[in-house]
Amino acid sequence: MALALYRKYRPATFAEVVGQEHVTDPLRTALAAGRVNHAYLFSGPRGCGKTSSARILARSLNCVNGPTPDPCGECNSCIGLAPNGAGSVDVVELDAASHGGVDDARELRDKAFYAPAESRYRVFIIDEAHMVTTQGFNALLKIVEEPPEHLIFIFATTEPDKVLPTIRSRTHHYPFRLIPPSAMRALLERNCAAEGVAVEPSVFPLVIRAGGGSARDTQSVMDQLLSGAGPEGVKYDRAIALLGVTDVALIDDVVDGLAEEDGAKVFGTIDRLVDAGHDPRRFAADLLDRLRDLVLLHAVPDAGERGLVNVPDDVLVKMLAQRDATRPATVTRWAEVLHQGLTDMRGSTAPRLLLELVSARMLLPSASDAESAVLQRVERLEKYGPPAGAQAGGPAAGGPVQAAGGAPAPAEGGRTFQRPSQRAAQSEPAPQNPPAQPPAAPSRAAAPAAAGPGQAGPGAQGHAGPGEAAVPNHAAGQPQPAAQAAPSRPEPPAPPVEQAPPASGGVDVAEVRRRWAELCGIVKGLAGPSASALLTSGATVAEVDGNSVTITHTSAPLARRLAEPRTVDAIASAFSQVFGGSWQVRCVHGAPNQAAPRPTPQREQRPAPTRPSQAARTQEPRQPPTRPAPVDDVPPPPEPPEPDEPLPPEPVDEEEMLAEAARPGDAGDQLDPEQVVLKLLADELGARPLKG
Repeated sequence: MALALYRKYRPATFAEVVGQEHVTDPLRTALAAGRVNHAYLFSGPRGCGKTSSARILARSLNCVNGPTPDPCGECNSCIGLAPNGAGSVDVVELDAASHGGVDDARELRDKAFYAPAESRYRVFIIDEAHMVTTQGFNALLKIVEEPPEHLIFIFATTEPDKVLPTIRSRTHHYPFRLIPPSAMRALLERNCAAEGVAVEPSVFPLVIRAGGGSARDTQSVMDQLLSGAGPEGVKYDRAIALLGVTDVALIDDVVDGLAEEDGAKVFGTIDRLVDAGHDPRRFAADLLDRLRDLVLLHAVPDAGERGLVNVPDDVLVKMLAQRDATRPATVTRWAEVLHQGLTDMRGSTAPRLLLELVSARMLLPSASDAESAVLQRVERLEKYGPPAGAQAGGPAAGGPVQAAGGAPAPAEGGRTFQRPSQRAAQSEPAPQNPPAQPPAAPSRAAAPAAAGPGQAGPGAQGHAGPGEAAVPNHAAGQPQPAAQAAPSRPEPPAPPVEQAPPASGGVDVAEVRRRWAELCGIVKGLAGPSASALLTSGATVAEVDGNSVTITHTSAPLARRLAEPRTVDAIASAFSQVFGGSWQVRCVHGAPNQAAPRPTPQREQRPAPTRPSQAARTQEPRQPPTRPAPVDDVPPPPEPPEPDEPLPPEPVDEEEMLAEAARPGDAGDQLDPEQVVLKLLADELGARPLKG
């Protein structure tokens, strides 16, 4: 019976251990210095060399030249503890999976007190130490803490966290790691050369990937391939069929189809994959590995030379071409989508359907509004340019057409973007030569007759385009039509539109209200949240006159706070940042959606408030107050008749009440609130206090 590769080529010294230099070098140094501990803990993944290193340590300790990092290999201990040796009576190996109870621990403790038969130390190697029960560890705790001088414990486990903390704290812990692909490939090539079997270079990455970094598992896979190899050796096709991995050609076809956005190529490859009997889940995992390599090649152009991408040379050349045909954000999104799809495939009854849906999502970035999908669309535009029909420059492409004055005119049936200032300037154009009186508009039938004899036809008329004023084109000395020469009856002026006149630079009340949220955000950063809250809780833009803006607030106290110099300066700075220029801000009290009145030199005095009963005794009716003349030419509506009842008293402001209460006064003027209440009850209702 042939010996397995992992047993046949098991290391005999620390120098032969592959990929664990971070453990073997300190142990060799400690053995050379003679600093030997009474307990060791070797932890790490399966098949990475824990048990083999424990045997090498026991061999180095019991060598006739020991403790030594390099056993002689000739003494009885070295021969017995060799990889294929018969063993030593002084070195005991226990499998804690079947000997982890408290009785086994007590039996081991009783044997530990006997001195070694022929060696220097008695070594107990406890494999799978995490399987020892808590009672078993407690039984071993005392002897592990204070063992005899001839006793050494070596615990090997894949789960060091399950080892009793009191045991773990009394050991030297050496964590083992998975073997890197470069060291694993060197080990496989050496073993295959020793076996005398030819192996294609493209087979080693498949075997290493199947082994998952474990030396024992990787050599077991290679041993299986060597067993089925023919006279020509181990071929790539045979390895793919035996290991069940995906053919590189299928992965290349899918990546090329994704890069070319060729859905027929991608879904055709998936169909061939399923027809060949491959597992869609395994194919998705292999494709994810390829995308990982492409991401590394985008981030590190020389990743192949650095060893970050471990693939054959011919595959690396193909991957470099795929890197040049793709973009980094696109490949990253493919990997994210495929990883999510691979997670969804777990336990799925239709893995092919999920694989096809994942491929459709990778081909269609516009179906998602994620940031990675947006980046993929941007990279598509950088690679292919805008789609047909989106190029600007002519009516056929849908672009804007240049008007006669050089400004872009909107295409027929389309719209062009204009700034609010441009829209305000075009809505009320000023004619170059305004007539004294507005001429009567000619009818549509009389329009051809208005053309002079010197004009070629309607095409020579001055045509008003979008945003241009229609000015009649009369020749010099040409008589005007009778309809225009005859003086017409002046028409009454049209009522003005109820909006404030536009300020200089095209800023009006509507523009300020449209950008009110932006202004409040800037004021919040300059004057704090309180100032921004004042603007958003009842403040309204009443008037914009040039670079002066008037803001009204429905609450008089809040209007006074809004008129503080610090808040006014912050609002003016916000207007300067948004609209430019230097602004003057005035904050007054007023009703919403109503222009604030101009400040008058003298404030009208209101009569003192009186009770309703006293109002009946008033003989002289109060005259309505005079209102200031309106700013515009439209006469104001008639004032409503003054009610007989006097106006209610103005509400007392909370701040005025607090200020009145805080104002110092004479001691005699300050009354007890309870006395004031009793006095009011006695005066108004005739009440008397109850005594007793």
